[in-house]
Amino acid sequence: MKNAKQLVDTTRRYLLRNGIAMGAALSAGSAAGATLPPSRKPGRTFAETGGYGSRSLHDDAMRVKQTDGTNLYGGGYTPLDRGFGMITPSGLHYEVFHNGCPEIHPDDHELLIHGLVKSNKIFTMSDLMRLPSVTRFHFLECAGNGWNDFDKPNSPNVQMSHGLTSCSEWTGVPLSIVLKELGVKNSAKWILAEGGDGAGLMRSIPIEKALDDALLVYAQNGELIRPEQGYPLRLLVPGFEGNMNVKWLRRLELGDHAWWTRSEVSEYADPMFDNKTQVFSFEMLAKSVITTPSAGMQLNATGFHEISGLAWSGLGKVVRVEVSTDGGGTWSEAQIHGPILPKCHTRFRLPWTWTGVETVLQSRVTDDTGYVQPTLESLRKHQPTGVNHNNAIQSWKISQDGVVSNVHHV
Repeated sequence: MKNAKQLVDTTRRYLLRNGIAMGAALSAGSAAGATLPPSRKPGRTFAETGGYGSRSLHDDAMRVKQTDGTNLYGGGYTPLDRGFGMITPSGLHYEVFHNGCPEIHPDDHELLIHGLVKSNKIFTMSDLMRLPSVTRFHFLECAGNGWNDFDKPNSPNVQMSHGLTSCSEWTGVPLSIVLKELGVKNSAKWILAEGGDGAGLMRSIPIEKALDDALLVYAQNGELIRPEQGYPLRLLVPGFEGNMNVKWLRRLELGDHAWWTRSEVSEYADPMFDNKTQVFSFEMLAKSVITTPSAGMQLNATGFHEISGLAWSGLGKVVRVEVSTDGGGTWSEAQIHGPILPKCHTRFRLPWTWTGVETVLQSRVTDDTGYVQPTLESLRKHQPTGVNHNNAIQSWKISQDGVVSNVHHV
């Protein structure tokens, strides 16, 4: 209730300050609404609605898929511009495959934990699901989110520029509980996580992270996780790049060194200046994006509009989001909406009056470590490519006819 009241108060103060009556802000509604046509037709039967609920036939929000020639490698992008609040529906959560999406029966799935533990053990799904569980909200983001826009503003909309991030409610067993039960040897410094997909994806995880907030996840948004999210079991390492949240998890090996797997030394290594390469760029640093209005949209009228978007940080909580409606010349603090949780999407909003003048919209986030989202210009001073970890401020240009487009703005 507090956040709702703050939003109403903030919006009302904005409208009063700018001489806009609340009725004028709502003038887009129909003036002929004194009567409504009757609605007495019966709806679909129980048989037609089915045993698992489906969304309206009029809701056409979809993931956009980009794949290679085999159709086994690629990703599906979340339509962020069609989202509300902070949670992504399971069916629209972004997906990345390296060799297709396996179909695994839970009764056949096992997790081996071995190496530098006092007792090796194989867990069935039944074993794991009877252990103490927790439920937490966290975002996931592919390291390559924004890869196509570092050099040029190529993406036609926010779905393709930022849609490799999503946020869900996750349920599972804290990995620390399992590891402490098995007994972690003092020499253990890393964990190798291996997935059960055709690619045999493997990533090295620092033992500190495993003992901190890592989860063995089997449920998402109140139901069992879907196959494209790792059914029946995935590793969740909150705030770390998406590829480290290994899906279809089948093995965890504790060791005294990192494994330097193929993913770690090639696809998910970051080229730097002076022919150097940075590996193990774990955290996804603070990032934000305006989702409405955004590229591909059009403002059909001048006057009041609400700017809305998402902010997140792999380091902790969002504490402030600022929005510029003049290409970074001035900044206004946006209203951020709770619950404001660590390593979680946070919704922000700002009331705005568009006068019909061409302009550029931007947002920037500050997290609770003090980290501030960088401009593209400053990011380029530290890394020569944005194939991975492009968290630069996004610019949307609004032309005089209201068309919104993706631009690089300095």
